[in-house]
Amino acid sequence: MQFSEINNVGAVDEQVVLAAVDSIASYETLGVEDLGSLRQTVSFLDITTLEGADTEAKVGELCERALEPAPPSLECGRVAAVCVYPTLVNVAKQELAGSDIKVASVAGGFPSGQTSLEIKLAEIRYAIDEGADEIDTVISRGKFLEGKYEEVYDEIAACKQVCGEAHLKVILETGELGSLTNVRLASDIAIAAGADFIKTSTGKIQPAATLPVTYVMLQAIADHYASSGKMVGIKPAGGISKASLALTYRKMIDEVLGEKWLTNEWFRIGASSLLNDLVSNIEYLNKQ
Repeated sequence: MQFSEINNVGAVDEQVVLAAVDSIASYETLGVEDLGSLRQTVSFLDITTLEGADTEAKVGELCERALEPAPPSLECGRVAAVCVYPTLVNVAKQELAGSDIKVASVAGGFPSGQTSLEIKLAEIRYAIDEGADEIDTVISRGKFLEGKYEEVYDEIAACKQVCGEAHLKVILETGELGSLTNVRLASDIAIAAGADFIKTSTGKIQPAATLPVTYVMLQAIADHYASSGKMVGIKPAGGISKASLALTYRKMIDEVLGEKWLTNEWFRIGASSLLNDLVSNIEYLNKQ
């Protein structure tokens, strides 16, 4: 899709969005009937370590957890991906060899996006050359907020081209966009430019993922699917640490997009500590 073909829906009514989100019952308590959903949610996780102090040993430990997130008796299966910085992609690739767990890498000026397109593309190429299956990149929020929407589109399209067969997850960093209207426009731009997934946040600023911004992003995906028949994935990330909240996101995606989005091909949750709470709840409910 060309930039000129983007159908800007205009202003988003915040009250309508909040009412829609409120109508989706949240999970305040979990019961045995939720065991299947909890186990499935483990398979949606991109578990991450994205710190300046990351080491090969730390990534190795993360990969061990990815391969066996819980005792086999809990029947959890494995996570979807491990997400690391480009210099540690090769370590994760070796640790996960022979498994179906993807290696994702943040690249392209993460987390600020404040570098040249040439450097962004070079970093993405490097991550892919190291073995990354997926790239999580950020939009240029400064350019977006200046109204340079076509430049933002062109940058995402260039990143997608460099990715080749690797999937591109485009991080909007919704906490810096200022309004739900901007979240919708950024979603439409990213989808039009070729994003395989749109993702809420880097996890480096607050607010990160919220239900209202995710709902607006889901509406953009739904409208794109209705007009083109092409599915785009969704990845809320940042601040989702409780199993009950993860199930609320899962329910919202089911209600807005439908059951066929409930696979890790189209739905991911970016998390660092959520896995612990999921496993704890599964273990507890499994004894009931």
